[in-house]
Amino acid sequence: MPKAVVCRELGPPEKLRLETLASAPLAPGQVRVAIRAAGINFPDILMAAGEYQLKPPLPFTPGVEAAGDIVEINGPTGVAVGDRVIVKMRHGAYADEAVTTPSQLVPLPSTFDYAEGATFLAGHGTAYHALIDRGKLQPGEVLLVHGAGGGVGLAAVEIGKMLGATVIATASSDEKLAIAKARGADHLVRYDQEPFRDAVKRITDGQGADVVFDPVGGEVFESSMRCINWGARLLVIGFTGGIGLAKTNLLMIKGASVLGIRAGEAVRRNPALGEIRIKALTEWAEAGRIRPNVSHRLPLEEYAKAMRLLIDRQAIGRVALTMG
Repeated sequence: MPKAVVCRELGPPEKLRLETLASAPLAPGQVRVAIRAAGINFPDILMAAGEYQLKPPLPFTPGVEAAGDIVEINGPTGVAVGDRVIVKMRHGAYADEAVTTPSQLVPLPSTFDYAEGATFLAGHGTAYHALIDRGKLQPGEVLLVHGAGGGVGLAAVEIGKMLGATVIATASSDEKLAIAKARGADHLVRYDQEPFRDAVKRITDGQGADVVFDPVGGEVFESSMRCINWGARLLVIGFTGGIGLAKTNLLMIKGASVLGIRAGEAVRRNPALGEIRIKALTEWAEAGRIRPNVSHRLPLEEYAKAMRLLIDRQAIGRVALTMG
């Protein structure tokens, strides 16, 4: 019988429990995926705490992305038993198996293992939507990436460099910045060694950044408004460092825009966006141009420890749970 991490009481990761559940039956057109790996994302942590915009009824299993093998199909679906796939979910990935529809499945790139597949689409999909759909990043522009040692930040570094931008990466340690450099960052800034607003002005000869990719928020967002170029786009990815305030006078003076980024919701409202995004990302992955950096792989039983790695900023890139 399959195991799953279950949230029966909202709170920190330690409130979750690993339980054995009965396999769910397949409705016509559904498929069963044996999950081999699941990605850990901040929305999982927020959802389990009741602090995310999506609030599933209790009990539920966290996890928005997984990778594994199709093991059962009920009726014609366009996929086959044995296919290696990535699974996109609203929740439910921290488990041995998932019952899904073919629309939730993406072929696993041949260049990826299961852990890389399970940590791919959320981070790189967010970076793609932010930089291409919303930020309209152009070759030759300056891209400032905050939290560049995190999964979504490293994805932004990779994609920004592919798009021809000059990438300035900020992070909290030399180890994180070294990975960002390996993924294409042109300039590296440690938060604790130089105020990043001063570093950006120095690097750009006073012009500032054209696009700011900010999953941190708080004071980082507020300081970013003081090192932007005319017409800058500030991309709000998240708020792991708190809620930042947009000072309208600074935005007006620079003719700047603040853009909220919700990659999943954008696709739910316009599915065509998702098709274009996934096609591009999988082609780049097959060509070896992008790849998640999975710094930690832990067994399903260590779900709380895995989630804590993100909370405590100990991961570089992504963390994956592995099954079997």
